[in-house]
Amino acid sequence: MTVPFRVGVMQLTMEPVPEVLEHARQLDRNGFDTIWLAEAYPWWRKHGMEARSSTALSPLIARETKRLAVGWGIISPYTRHPIQVAMDARVMQEMTAGGEAPRFLLGYGASKIFMNHAAIGAGEERARPYTVTKDAIRIVRGVLEGEAFDYEGKELSAHVPALASGAESPHGSVPIYVAGTGPRMQELSGELGDGLLTASITTPAFVGYAKDNMRRGAAKSGRDVDELDLGCTIVASIDEHDSTKGREGAREIAGMYLANKVQNIKGSADVLLEKAGLELEEIEPIAAAMERGGRRAAAEAVSDEILAKCRPIAGTPRECIEAIAEYREAGCTHVMLELWGEDRDRQIEVFGRRVLPEVRSEVAA
Repeated sequence: MTVPFRVGVMQLTMEPVPEVLEHARQLDRNGFDTIWLAEAYPWWRKHGMEARSSTALSPLIARETKRLAVGWGIISPYTRHPIQVAMDARVMQEMTAGGEAPRFLLGYGASKIFMNHAAIGAGEERARPYTVTKDAIRIVRGVLEGEAFDYEGKELSAHVPALASGAESPHGSVPIYVAGTGPRMQELSGELGDGLLTASITTPAFVGYAKDNMRRGAAKSGRDVDELDLGCTIVASIDEHDSTKGREGAREIAGMYLANKVQNIKGSADVLLEKAGLELEEIEPIAAAMERGGRRAAAEAVSDEILAKCRPIAGTPRECIEAIAEYREAGCTHVMLELWGEDRDRQIEVFGRRVLPEVRSEVAA
C-alpha cells in the first residue's frame, strides 16, 4: 500500500503565536494537508528572532483546526528526553483524536544547531547524533505502545511501567519521522521510521538520493520503501499573475537557509549543495550578508542563478504546479512548502484555489 501524496507547509516558529495560529486556520480552510513546526532556537536568536516551542504550539493549532495534520518538524533529542516527548505526544493524540487519518506526526532529528549549542554531554562524551536519535525513537515508540518498557541504549535509557488497559489515555504509538541529510540518518528513517523529512534546499536530484538511502534502510527491516513517506522541505512563494513577484518570497527563505548551511551545518550540507549544483564559495557571500543585515540582506545576495539551482516551488500557479509534479516524479510523497514573502494569507489562498486542486487531479489520474 503506497502512501498518499500530500502538500503541507513548514511553519517557522519564530513568528508570534497569533500569526502562527492564523496561518494554521488559513491552511485548514484552503485544503492543505499538513503544517510542520520547525525549531532552530540558537540560530534564530542570533539573527534577532525568537523561537516558540513546537510541542507547546501544536495542541493550540490542533484545537484551532479541523482536518489539518500537525507535525513536529523537527524536535531534537538533544533538547528533550524521549519520555518527555512521549508525554507531549499523548497530549497531541488526545487533541487530534477522532479522524480517519492521523492528525499528529512526530518528526525527530539530531539538528546540527542543537548539537552545537545544547548537546548532551561534552567533548568526547558528547552524544552521537545517529545513536541518540535511534535511542530516542525506540524509547518514544516503546513508551507509547503501552507495554512495560525497559531500555538501555548507547546514549539514552528508559524504564517505564505498563499502561493500564483502563487508563484514561490514548493507547498506541504515532507516525514517527526521521529528519536526515546524510545517508545514515536517511537509512534510519527506512529502518525504524514511518518516513523521512529532508532539509531546506531539497532539490529533485536530492530526492532521488534520499529515496535510495531510505530503500537500503527499509531492506534491513524487511519493509517496502513505497509504504514510507518522503517529506521534502522546499522553498516556496506564489503570485497569481506575476512570476517575478511570485519568486521573491522563495528568494528570501532560500537566502536565510543558504546562510544557515554555511554557518551551522558544513559537512552535513555538502550533499544538499552538490545535488543543487551549488559551491560553498558561491553561497558564502549570502552568509556574510546575513551577518551584516539579516535575512533581507541575504535575500538580495541570492542571484537568479542561485535561486534557480535551489529549484523552488515558486512563481505563478502554473509554475508551481509544474514544480510540484517534478518533485513527485522524483519520488517525493509529501511536499512541505517553506512558504515565505509578503501577504502569506493571500499566498495560502492562491495555492489552495489555483494549485492544490490541479495537483490532486493529476495524482488521481
